[in-house]
Amino acid sequence: MELVDYKGVQLHRWQCGPSTFLAHPERGARLINWNLRMPDGSVRDIIHWPENADMDNLAKVRGGNPILFPFAARTCHNGQTGQWKAPDKQVRPMPRHGFARDGQFILSQVNEYGFTAELCPRPEDAEAYPFDYRFSVRYEFSDIFLRVYLTLENLGDQPIPWAAGHHFYFTLPWHDGLARDDYAFQIPAKKCFTHAPDGSLIPVEKGWEEVCSFGQPEVSDRIYTKLKSGLATFGPLSGEEKVGIRLLDTAETFSTWNAYVVWTDKPDSPFYCVEPWMGPPNAPSHGHGLHQVQPKSAATFSVEVALL
Repeated sequence: MELVDYKGVQLHRWQCGPSTFLAHPERGARLINWNLRMPDGSVRDIIHWPENADMDNLAKVRGGNPILFPFAARTCHNGQTGQWKAPDKQVRPMPRHGFARDGQFILSQVNEYGFTAELCPRPEDAEAYPFDYRFSVRYEFSDIFLRVYLTLENLGDQPIPWAAGHHFYFTLPWHDGLARDDYAFQIPAKKCFTHAPDGSLIPVEKGWEEVCSFGQPEVSDRIYTKLKSGLATFGPLSGEEKVGIRLLDTAETFSTWNAYVVWTDKPDSPFYCVEPWMGPPNAPSHGHGLHQVQPKSAATFSVEVALL
């Protein structure tokens, strides 16, 4: 591991065989970039990072892996976005994707294989999420995969709800001369939804059960759940150079409502997101994929991203 300067910001860089990982543990515990040196000497970006990234406004940067905590996506209460009803019956504010993705973290451990960082909640975070807890993010890096562990420790005497997730920005397409139409994904799910403005889940009735092309505009912002397997895969139609995302076997955050979300910003965006979540968006309202950490205990949501 070494420290490098990037636009005046000190980042951490790990070299693991052909893979290079760049991260900013103190801000959002953000993985910035993962790139792979190919046999011909070229470099393939696996995790996308834009060259014009505003490092002073990480929450708005379309790249890396923003950590979604305590809840993924929008929360709604009585149709009002940005609110949720906490266990104390109070309606509280909640930013989209929570508040960890641009939060301050303390780097508690760093070595040649990765790091662990602990969130330092701000006063406004405590207003949104009024619990006594410790939230940490741990990354493990290897030559052809990474693993990341989101751990919530309940330090208080009341159960704490959460439904966290990841927002991996994958470079796509990653071959010269290919387009989105040349890549496809497969997520083994029994249900597929879209997210309505009032926070409800709208079923997608057909056309999503098989392998889907990233070139289909309608697939963006779909939610795949009731998973038949924890493994989602995507890559070129040739079947080579696939990427796999696997939900690791963590009993306390397993649920049939664990979910994957696929999303992109624009038709010509140089990325497509494949996002493993503990449950669908707006979990505090409908309850699907909402998990509880009991007093004086901890729970971890673990995922692996690997080159297949």
